[in-house]
Amino acid sequence: MAERILIVEDEPKIAELLRDYLVQNGYEVATLDRGDEVEPWMRERGADVVLLDLMLPGKSGLEVCKALRTFSDASIVMVTARVEEIDRLLGLELGADDYICKPFSPREVVARVKAVLRRAKRGREAQESNVELDEARLRAAIGGKDLDLTAVEFQLLKTLADQPGRIFSRDQLMDAMYRDERVVSDRTVDSHIKKLRKKISDILPDREIVHSVYGVGYKYEW
Repeated sequence: MAERILIVEDEPKIAELLRDYLVQNGYEVATLDRGDEVEPWMRERGADVVLLDLMLPGKSGLEVCKALRTFSDASIVMVTARVEEIDRLLGLELGADDYICKPFSPREVVARVKAVLRRAKRGREAQESNVELDEARLRAAIGGKDLDLTAVEFQLLKTLADQPGRIFSRDQLMDAMYRDERVVSDRTVDSHIKKLRKKISDILPDREIVHSVYGVGYKYEW
């Protein structure tokens, strides 16, 4: 069965262009032109990827993204003409998986869709078979081999692995690691990431599963 893509775009020519390219690449495609139509549509039909414009009538793309993340695990690619850094970070923090700025090539959008679908597939495979997380005992293992993590390292890995492919900012990771609201620096997250990677590499010497995303933060991908 073909993967379903939902395009949410209020400029008809852009929506039609994207639809044509995606259909040519074998995807099932639907389109909406209002933000307030997305949640009921997704609850009824669902989609594998949502291409979500930021500036929409009815409800903004950021509001839609936040609402979708309360019930859907569809990959969300934000599509927008707003290139300010704060918008990019906010979109990612609300649960977006990728971000494309206008003007863009339709071929680039197709490539991004393929990439997020591959990441989602690898993420599901990783959750099913590769990393074992026992929260009650704060135990993490790969292939049955214990990683011997500290409590903070365990929480860091669990936060990342629970949503494979999602990019977490350092602030988000600090909130997950230190729930007592202590004040720590960005460097503290980097230090824990370095130690976590070292322990993972002792078991998987030829594979990196915790990735840096320059200027934003970190993500987990098997």
